[in-house]
Amino acid sequence: MIGAAVAPAACLRLPPALRPGDLVAVVAPSGPFDALPLWLGLGWLRSRYRVRFDRGMFSKRGYFAGADARRRAELAAALADPDVRLVVAARGGYGANRFAHEIDWAGFAERPRWIAGFSDVTALHVEAARVGVGSLHSCHATALGRGDAATRAAFVRAVEHPTDERRFEGLEVLRPGAAEGPLFGGNLTLLHACAAAGRLAVPEGAVVLIEDVGERPYRLDRVLTTLIVGGHFARASAFVLGDFDQCDANPDGVTVGDVARELLGALGVPVVAGAPVGHGARNEPVVLGGRARVEARGVAGSLTIGG
Repeated sequence: MIGAAVAPAACLRLPPALRPGDLVAVVAPSGPFDALPLWLGLGWLRSRYRVRFDRGMFSKRGYFAGADARRRAELAAALADPDVRLVVAARGGYGANRFAHEIDWAGFAERPRWIAGFSDVTALHVEAARVGVGSLHSCHATALGRGDAATRAAFVRAVEHPTDERRFEGLEVLRPGAAEGPLFGGNLTLLHACAAAGRLAVPEGAVVLIEDVGERPYRLDRVLTTLIVGGHFARASAFVLGDFDQCDANPDGVTVGDVARELLGALGVPVVAGAPVGHGARNEPVVLGGRARVEARGVAGSLTIGG
């Protein structure tokens, strides 16, 4: 827990903020997707930015958006292009961690730009954080195509004013306290996979944000237990639970909140739940690597990002 006399942990370096007319690359490093919402998302992005994409992204190979070589080359080119200021994933799904470790992340760190997405894109957020660069946990390009004006405005604000303060209140307190540090995390299953691959490096003092979809509480218990026993959460200053969509309790009645309260609460740091981030209906964009503060006192907690 961060006390008044303790300085918060250092945040990661954030890429330059976008401006209208900047170049945005849309890539498909993971699963295939419906073409219509992607075209709508591309059209909306083009109304404010220059947009680049390769039609190969519409490829389908089983549960991938084309072969590994295609997806790897597309992502590597977007992250290396000096003119690109933002790389947006078309969709999540599965597949980015098959080659994420092979990308030239040292070169990316020399010329950082925003990576935007969530779910399977967590693998890319983890790699960016490993080299000290922040990224954007946000909806994908297909969701921008389906999204309403509020969704799109939130995305613009996040990429064009990434250090602006945002506050989420009314969060459920699972363990009280207060802490401040760089925001880190994403999809819990992907964080677990990155740990198994030896790629997970949680920043010192991190406020760890986790979310997931379609996982029963006992499976999430197994994932959290493994990460805790492996020492991966030893440096965390707080935990924030986002949406755990379709993660309902079994007949035994144990909920995700029960699991988090027992396992994460035992680490002695603040834990709050209910942030509107993840696979639910509302997926608010949040800057990973930026400053975050958790206040968990009384019956309601808050998460403040930026500022």
